[in-house]
Amino acid sequence: MTSSAAAPIRQLAVMPRRLRVASRAASGARVISLANQKGGVAKTTSTVNLGAALKELGKRVLVVDLDPQSNLTMSFGVDPETVEKSMYDVLVHRVPIDEVIHRREVDIAVGSIDLAGAELALSSAIGRERALEKAFMSIKKEYDYILIDTPPSLGLLTINAFTASDGVIVPVQCEYLSLRGLVQLEATLEMIRENLNRGVAIEGILPTMLDKRTVHAREALDLLHASFGDLVFTTRIRKSVKLAEAPVQGGSVLAYEPECGAAMAYRSLAEEVITRDE
Repeated sequence: MTSSAAAPIRQLAVMPRRLRVASRAASGARVISLANQKGGVAKTTSTVNLGAALKELGKRVLVVDLDPQSNLTMSFGVDPETVEKSMYDVLVHRVPIDEVIHRREVDIAVGSIDLAGAELALSSAIGRERALEKAFMSIKKEYDYILIDTPPSLGLLTINAFTASDGVIVPVQCEYLSLRGLVQLEATLEMIRENLNRGVAIEGILPTMLDKRTVHAREALDLLHASFGDLVFTTRIRKSVKLAEAPVQGGSVLAYEPECGAAMAYRSLAEEVITRDE
């Protein structure tokens, strides 16, 4: 990365003063959104495998698919085209969320392509930003962690997720363009804090798809640390074919190849998440 290319990113160096580690939830499940408006950063992969790793540590875990692409749902072996009800029905028709929870490796509140129409359907609803928060009220005491896989955008679905969350984990591919998106995401969180949920904050930034053989990846990782310091998780998720193969088997990489490097990395991440929450 040339010095001129990196210059626009240097403004991120001032941002740690505005970012805060989220405080622990007062009661019930800790709700964490995994969010990045840039697609292809291993957000769904991280939701799947962090959820599985937390369960392996004895935590009660629910993962929630808010992405119309429904990749989280498919990753646990559920066909989104065959589900009778999904998170669309929960948000738009106020169906109890336990009616869309499927019991798999971890519990999953399934998504479907119908979610693509949720923002339009909710646009005129009173309290539309709090639809998800209200849906969680009936089940929060049943879980220790609720992880939300958000769409690759900062629209109403993601705003619902942030409003319902105690913290946000941001998976960031170690590339220059991925780092730039953090500025916009933090601006959205600031708006949420001012108007909807003053307690939500970035809980951690997760470097993903890391290939340390490339100079660009190493420079991007160094810049991430220089800009965000302790907010960057110690865990790094390296590129691994095992992470791509695991969803074909309908589960996490921890179930598919429990001793591989990727599985060990997500176990390390789960321990970091629990430590930060204590």
